[in-house]
Formats: sequence, C-alpha cells, structure tokens
Amino acid sequence: MNKPNANGKPLPPSAHTQVSGGKSRGFWGRIRGYFLAGILVTAPLGITGYLAWIIVGFIDHSITPLVPDKYNPETYLPFSLPGLGVLILILVLTLIGALTAGLLGRWLLHTGERILNRMPVIRSFYSATKQIFQTVLAQKSNAFREAILVEYPRRGVWAIAFITGTTQGEVQNLTEQKTVNIFLPTTPNPTSGFLLFVPKEDVVPLNMSVEEAIKMVISGGIVTPPDNRPLAEQKKSQVSSKIYEDLDILREQEGIPILLSKKD
Repeated sequence: MNKPNANGKPLPPSAHTQVSGGKSRGFWGRIRGYFLAGILVTAPLGITGYLAWIIVGFIDHSITPLVPDKYNPETYLPFSLPGLGVLILILVLTLIGALTAGLLGRWLLHTGERILNRMPVIRSFYSATKQIFQTVLAQKSNAFREAILVEYPRRGVWAIAFITGTTQGEVQNLTEQKTVNIFLPTTPNPTSGFLLFVPKEDVVPLNMSVEEAIKMVISGGIVTPPDNRPLAEQKKSQVSSKIYEDLDILREQEGIPILLSKKD
C-alpha cells in the first residue's frame, strides 16, 4: 500500500520509489564519505609507520651485529630490542662529534682530509659530499631555506625552485646581471633536478615554507598550501610574462643579440 502525502492522499508508486531511493543513496553516500575519510586518516600514518619500521629494521640489522655479544643487551634478553641499532648509531655519531671538537680530534680529521685530498678520484667525491652536508646541516647557512617561483622552461610557465646560494666565480663574471644559484626539483622525486643560474630580479620569493613547497612538488600539485598573505596582497598580481613577448619576438626576427654593449 502506498504511503499518503501531506494532504492525506496516497503517493503514486513512482514517487514512493523516488523517496525511498533518495534515502538509500544518502545513506550509502555517507558510508562512502566515512570510508574515504578513514583512508585519508590511516593511509599517511600507515605508510609513514611502515617506512619508519623498514629504516629502523635496516639500521638494526646493520649495526647490532657489529656489537660484541658481551656488550649486546639482546644476549641477555629472550627478545630483541627494536631500535637498538638506531640508538647505538646515534651514540657513536655523538661520540665522534665530541672527539673531533678537541685538539687531537681536529688533528686527526685534518690529517685524514690531507690524505683523501691526494687521491685523484676520491678527493672530488669527498669534497663535493662535504660541501653538500655542510651547506644543508650548518645552522648559519640559509641554503635550501627559501622557496621561490621562476619561469621555466619558458616564459609564461612557472616552476617552484629553491635558492642554494649566490652565483660566484666564472659563471657570475661572464653574466652581466647578478645571478643566484637555484635548484629546480623534479616531481615526484625532489632529490633529482636542475641547477640553474637565474638573474636575481627574475626570482619571485614565495611566502610558503620550504617544507610546504616540497610537499607540493612531491604531490604534483595535489597538496597545495594555503595563501597566508594578507587579502590585499592575494588580490594583487606581482609577476607577468607578457611584457617580454614583444622584445623576444624582436630579438628572433631581427637577430638582435641578447646582451647589448654598454654605452660609455
């Protein structure tokens, strides 16, 4: 029997079916929403925990066997201690850092560096690796601490990059404009990318942090940080590539060189 409507008259079969179907779709829609919300909450935690477990396990299996059984706590316990290798590695690195801070440690370090600098291939690898770690880990360094926007690979196409320093040496001496070194990462692997020397006035600083910019690069733009600037600044455009179009066309058609000689 059909249900009555507000006037007391029974609803037609088609209307009754539509009402029931609407309630059913609403219920399953909420279930689907809860399911997706559960994935969004648990997936990042699960993946992060799994990767952390793999890293800790790798360090444990690499470091713990190096400890003599006499000093290994697992020898006297009926179970293994997860993270024991990580703890030992942290203690060893801290001890090495403390030793190199002293006079004897500095002498040993300088002696070892002199020996490595005499090896043709190893000295290049050691020097590059040392500079990278000093740049990234030094507290006084500002490298990799500023996210920027730059036009790449052509005007009108923008890419996120990171300033790594001020250009010096031959590259800067050959360039009329003052340039900066930038690292332009690739997606989704930000450890690979391109080293570019860009004029300082063409670099657009971003308000977002380096961590937020890296997340945006890794996600391919899916994770977009909010614009925390004042509303007046958000509504005002700061860059445009249109002003360069006529100049670029003129250079291509007339064969005008990129650098013009300065007049005395």
